[in-house]
Amino acid sequence: MYQIVIIAGGLGSRLGKLTKKTPKALIKIDKKPFIYYQLNQLSKQGFKKVVICVGYLGDKIKKYIGNDKKFNLNIQYSHDNKKLLGTAGCIRKAIPLLEDNFFVTYGDTYLPVNFKNIQKSFEKQNAKALIAVYKNYNKLGRSNVCFKGKNIFYQKNSKLKKMNFIEYGVSVFSKEIFIESKFKKLSDLSDILSLLSKRKKLKYYVVKKRFYEIGSNVGLEETKNYLKYSMQNL
Repeated sequence: MYQIVIIAGGLGSRLGKLTKKTPKALIKIDKKPFIYYQLNQLSKQGFKKVVICVGYLGDKIKKYIGNDKKFNLNIQYSHDNKKLLGTAGCIRKAIPLLEDNFFVTYGDTYLPVNFKNIQKSFEKQNAKALIAVYKNYNKLGRSNVCFKGKNIFYQKNSKLKKMNFIEYGVSVFSKEIFIESKFKKLSDLSDILSLLSKRKKLKYYVVKKRFYEIGSNVGLEETKNYLKYSMQNL
């Protein structure tokens, strides 16, 4: 399996008091921090190397994980420091830690998907960038992906009615994407994905099961219910 980068530096402002002193990744679900479930799942799926991009209250995340051997993972950190660098900027800062190809996901998402199948699709399509997408119809958030023939068009805040898929929350990149001059000034990953899709350079993988997120109060409750049910039925 490739490395996986977890972007976990956001402020979590939509959660109000819950994230005033606690990063989203450490919000408790059934007495365990959310990141416990995330790292445990990644380990079970065969990941060995993880880079966590931290910013807001990042030291608390690092302190909780402590001895990363408990997850059977090699975990490294890249710090935004005082100034948040954005979802693309933090990856760019982590370049010295990254291998040629790597996954990217977020510190507030739980994805019931087979990551190996996504990697196989990336390699089969000889891709430089690939995103997983889910047929959404604006149910889990505003849809931001549509198909144009064999290609996809991605635009984060699009209001186009034909947008019926949504970015799933995991992507795969070749490191060279973040080194190329035309992307160097873009701090948001969505801007890079949008530009790649316009140039027909963005590949995709369709996921059948919905994603779960803790970035909103509604999402947090849905994720709590899903994880509790999943743990009870192992």
